[in-house]
Amino acid sequence: MSEAVRVPSPATPLVVAAAAPEERKGKESEREKLPPIVSAGAGATAGLDRGAKGQISTFSSFISAVSPKKEAAENRSSPAHLVFPNIKNVREQPPICLDVRQKQRTSMDASSSEMKAPVLPEPILPIQPKTVKDFQEDVEKVKSSGDWKAVHDFYLTTFDSFPELNAAFKKDATASFNTIEDSGINAKFVNAVYDTLLNTPQDVQKTVLKGIINSLLREWKGPRTKDDLRAYFILLQNPQFNNTSTYVIYAHLLRQIATLVEADHHFLVHWFKKQYSRLSQKRFKQLVERLLQFISLRLFPAKPEEFPPITKCSWWIPSAAKVLALLNTANNLVHPPLIPYTDFYNSTLDHIDLMEEYHTWQNFGNSHRFSFCQYPFVISVAAKKIIIQRDSEQQMINIARQSLVDKVSRRQRPDMNILFLNMKVRRTHLVSDSLDELTRKRADLKKKLKVTFVGEAGLDMGGLTKEWFLLLIRQIFHPDYGMFTYHKDSHCHWFSSFKCDNYSEFRLVGILMGLAVYNSITLDIRFPPCCYKKLLSPPIIPSDQNIPVGICNVTVDDLCQIMPELAHGLSELLSHEGNVEEDFYSTFQVFQEEFGIIKSYNLKPGGDKISVTNQNRKEYVQLYTDFLLNKSIYKQFAAFYYGFHSVCASNALMLLRPEEVEILVCGSPDLDMHALQRSTQYDGYAKTDLTIKYFWDVVLGFPLDLQKKLLHFTTGSDRVPVGGMADLNFKISKNETSTNCLPVAHTCFNQLCLPPYKSKKDLKQKLIIGISNSEGFGLE
Repeated sequence: MSEAVRVPSPATPLVVAAAAPEERKGKESEREKLPPIVSAGAGATAGLDRGAKGQISTFSSFISAVSPKKEAAENRSSPAHLVFPNIKNVREQPPICLDVRQKQRTSMDASSSEMKAPVLPEPILPIQPKTVKDFQEDVEKVKSSGDWKAVHDFYLTTFDSFPELNAAFKKDATASFNTIEDSGINAKFVNAVYDTLLNTPQDVQKTVLKGIINSLLREWKGPRTKDDLRAYFILLQNPQFNNTSTYVIYAHLLRQIATLVEADHHFLVHWFKKQYSRLSQKRFKQLVERLLQFISLRLFPAKPEEFPPITKCSWWIPSAAKVLALLNTANNLVHPPLIPYTDFYNSTLDHIDLMEEYHTWQNFGNSHRFSFCQYPFVISVAAKKIIIQRDSEQQMINIARQSLVDKVSRRQRPDMNILFLNMKVRRTHLVSDSLDELTRKRADLKKKLKVTFVGEAGLDMGGLTKEWFLLLIRQIFHPDYGMFTYHKDSHCHWFSSFKCDNYSEFRLVGILMGLAVYNSITLDIRFPPCCYKKLLSPPIIPSDQNIPVGICNVTVDDLCQIMPELAHGLSELLSHEGNVEEDFYSTFQVFQEEFGIIKSYNLKPGGDKISVTNQNRKEYVQLYTDFLLNKSIYKQFAAFYYGFHSVCASNALMLLRPEEVEILVCGSPDLDMHALQRSTQYDGYAKTDLTIKYFWDVVLGFPLDLQKKLLHFTTGSDRVPVGGMADLNFKISKNETSTNCLPVAHTCFNQLCLPPYKSKKDLKQKLIIGISNSEGFGLE
């Protein structure tokens, strides 16, 4: 049984170009195709003819220098340029794009006959020229003799065609290896050949590129065999493609891979997963970085003359993005992932017009218009935050404008307050007043938030809004309030499963989180990652209110993030080698205490009479986990879900991973105190003052836990906003009190009031006492 996997696929089915010319002409008006492959001339060879000095030289010069013996035998002539001729029956190449709104997952077993690649007989392969040992011995001989002939001949033969590639690198030339479990490639041999290649003379490297071109020319038609897939798999790992002078060849390789049928992509994804989970993860990261660099340099070339005009190669970036999608899918199938999901971010995209990309995606979706939003894994969380903020700002402006127009149309005097979500609350009734205000002003949730505390003078310039968030969160999450349970082992909160008549306060928490994202406020909330996965299930509120929300697939790993002891017990049950029924004596029933009363719940109909055995224990663990994380808190979480999405109802949420939602709400846990030092503002002090020098000497020498305490003491959270430390607007003010006093913090302004301590020792002592013994948020 193959493992189910969502493999990104081309937006439209492949079209055979064998149709009549009149038929093809009609179709061209209906569907936008990728630009034709660049033919001979400046456009085709610019990326190679103008190679950097000292690197691989011009493509046309070495092509003509290589003997065309094999091409002559096949009645072909060696091309002077990189030419992909218009051969009959060549497949038309569909545009490469993927809509993240496509949620279906495809497995090989469930694939339709239309999707499955045709099964072709495997060709008879040439005799394997060398073994790994033979090749390494030849390389060693070169060191003493300086004669590269044997190595050159190996590269000349191996890279001349797809069958030769398979003959050289296939573990067993007689075996077909037509399964997703094993590519049949000798990865150690491939790595050795590529590692040596970069140290060979230029003529050897030119030979390899010449062979790749010939191979791609021959394979640019017809359905693929598994040997063809293996060849693509091998060629994609070629480190020569780090060089911009090879980008034209690289682009055509990426295009051929990108336009394979979905079933072939399925194989490639699993082969990447298998090979790189066993071998060096560093090579997988290099593969990803090579593709990201290819995209970056196509967007912002250091030397534009190296590449063909963008109008002639607009398919380069879509093809690279599609291949990156295959690698990203492979990475997500491995637990833990081969590399962090952040390694797929392309920071270059932070400097393009992101809103144009977003609007293209919004307007054209899964059509033939490419947008980076179709591949959100390459967009950094900082860039996604910009998209969400600008989208929310536009929604705020539209709602405020409509309110203003309504006032004017009724000939009423406009009040600037209608442009804001104005909250008036009493400190003594903070939760109830906030709930009443948000309920009454539900239509204004997407306006800019302003808070007023009743009986207190002052304008909200951001400080009162942050204080309202801090105080409200502190009160709602207090254990005595009963809405959330704090788990000391995991240091996080989870929803109380206690039944109640009104779940509106859970909706309030969801609204608070949504308002925090919309108003760029970082909250000091500790939910497990599972919470954010549920929050995006689905990412858009379904139109049918009967469809359940906040339900996602959960595992023991998710439970471990909340209740590690219980998860450990369930894991032991799964791995128990004895008789589970006799040793554990459990049934498909769980017990929970609610207000001092023990209640029982069946995990399945008649569960109290079904014993847990060795045969059904996996089902028991899955049902138990699903009950704790989904079913027992469904009403609580559904209210929370609808509250959050009542504010953040935006398609931009579909671009986010659960981890990225957490970062937007709570900030990043990665601290950079040097960055904080560079961005800190001073009031009454100068950065050259002795007290300030003492302060940073002390803080930079703190262990991580004390640095987090300092951040929490001064800002109300020990996390960093998405934009980094600079977005904190951290300020150190001079406190003209006695040096016997402790530091004071104004968390609503991210401000630390520091007395002018006379010695570093005194400052360190007072600062540690202050940040370690402050209760709550340190509000003055």
